[in-house]
Amino acid sequence: MTQPQTIPTEMRALVLDGVGFDHLRVCRVPTPRPGPAQMLARVDAAGICTSLLKLIEQGSAHPLVNGWDITRFPLILGDEGAVTLMEVGSNLRNRYSPGERYVIQPAVDTAPVNHRERYRDGARGVQKVAVSYTLGGHLAEYILIPEEIMKAECLLPLPDPSMAYAHAALSEPFSCAVSAQDHHMHLTQADPTGPRDSVKGLKRGGVTVVIGAGAMGRMHVALAFSYRPRAVVVADFVESRLQVVRDLFSEKAQKLGIQLCVVNPQEKSLKAVVDEVTNFTGADDVIVAVGSRKAIEDAQKLLGRGAVLNLFGGLKKGEDAVPFETSLIHYQGINVTGSSGGSPWDVARTLELLAAREIDAGDHIARIGDLEHAPEFLGMIKAQAIDGKAVVYPHRRTSHIRTVKSWTAEDERAYLADGKD
Repeated sequence: MTQPQTIPTEMRALVLDGVGFDHLRVCRVPTPRPGPAQMLARVDAAGICTSLLKLIEQGSAHPLVNGWDITRFPLILGDEGAVTLMEVGSNLRNRYSPGERYVIQPAVDTAPVNHRERYRDGARGVQKVAVSYTLGGHLAEYILIPEEIMKAECLLPLPDPSMAYAHAALSEPFSCAVSAQDHHMHLTQADPTGPRDSVKGLKRGGVTVVIGAGAMGRMHVALAFSYRPRAVVVADFVESRLQVVRDLFSEKAQKLGIQLCVVNPQEKSLKAVVDEVTNFTGADDVIVAVGSRKAIEDAQKLLGRGAVLNLFGGLKKGEDAVPFETSLIHYQGINVTGSSGGSPWDVARTLELLAAREIDAGDHIARIGDLEHAPEFLGMIKAQAIDGKAVVYPHRRTSHIRTVKSWTAEDERAYLADGKD
């Protein structure tokens, strides 16, 4: 990557100044300048997150915008990215130096420090802000790291400074799955006369079911392997997605001694497969990685005694009431859990798994492009015309979108060194 020697006065950024795609554009904006307790970073790579669609559809009405008038104060989007420090404020120079590489946890659990007058009611009661919302996002050539990010400890160093930019950028979506699986709790009781213990995470040596084999579902499968279950069952109606699961995970499953079962419920009963794999005792962990009421209803039939059901795929407000067999909780002792986003620890844990090669972010990248392609990528996500993650390199200009099956560190180095379409 060609690294600018000086910081330009203007930068390209993906900006939202109203509701809908008509108010979304890449344009030139002033490059932010860091204050004494702030830093400026170069955005090396940025992922395109599905959650941006909700922000584009809602604009100022989005809960994380908290009344900010985006027609007057447009937002710079992008909650997934990898950055390199360029300028360090005077109060931070004993801790940070230009050239250091980081990722930012976008969910910032602290009250606003800057621009409080722009929030509803002067930001009274606001206890959480977010990158890509009222804090500038990664879909830009540079990003300001303000006091809020520092105060909430949302700036995470890379455990391996040589980690590919694109792989580090995908630590954020992976961290959502890390958080979700960390919410699983299993009670154990080795001695019926002794106390119960709780074990966090997916059950080691157990059976995990992932319903939904899209981009996030496949990340769940990858992370499930790190818990070393004896079997992982993956279900989806789309055969092409199931084939991606086979291509990505069959060899690794065999090496780890994990039984991998890939199922299209339109062709074979998912419950029959789970019964066969578990000898009719039911699954230990079931993750619904798709926003479907029917998937949640059907998942209840797959649970074994003491199992955990994770409702990872969200449902629209007003359509989120789902019938539930409460006897499963009463008689089978199952736990139902869910989560949204993650914490700085989840990002740090993801980076550890990436560095240890327990997971490979490159397996989940399907498109590569320029910052100018960000609106097009969001349109593709809305139309469900992309199966996998899209990554842009803000400082690598190109008119060409690359379609890839995977994206390695070597691919990235060659792409950035070439500098041509």
